[in-house]
Amino acid sequence: MRRTLAGFMAILAMSTALPAFAGTDSASSKNDPLGDLITGALTGSMPGSVEYKMKATLYHAGAKGIRALDSLGCKVVAMRTLAVDNKIIPRRTVVFIKETVGLPMPNGEKHDGYWYASDVGGAIKGNKLDLFSGQGASSMKPLMGLNLSTISVTKVGEFKGCPPE
Repeated sequence: MRRTLAGFMAILAMSTALPAFAGTDSASSKNDPLGDLITGALTGSMPGSVEYKMKATLYHAGAKGIRALDSLGCKVVAMRTLAVDNKIIPRRTVVFIKETVGLPMPNGEKHDGYWYASDVGGAIKGNKLDLFSGQGASSMKPLMGLNLSTISVTKVGEFKGCPPE
């Protein structure tokens, strides 16, 4: 751990010295990809990404009004499908939710934190989102600690077609 922290500190020190070597003023340098990368490594965010604080709710198949397909016409996928306000996070956006990393997946693996915005909901307005847990109310158990809490949501990309199962 100390060696890793020392390595990050050395890289940080070198990155602040790089503009001086290049003959530019570090205060006037607006594009700093190395600094963005280091900040991302230290904070866990992706360089150039936007992080939102959003209120999470849960939904599952079998609940009143929940269909087997999302608003794109794709099959809803447990622990991957996300319902969003399309004005805040466009459908077909891949997001990273750090609070879901390590949660148990239906197949027994651990969640990697990646979700797919492929659904919308009538009650999903503004900085709110719905996490699809799977079949039946019991599927919400792994996510119950996140229900009605504020979570960190970072846009990390886009997808075409349907979300992976």
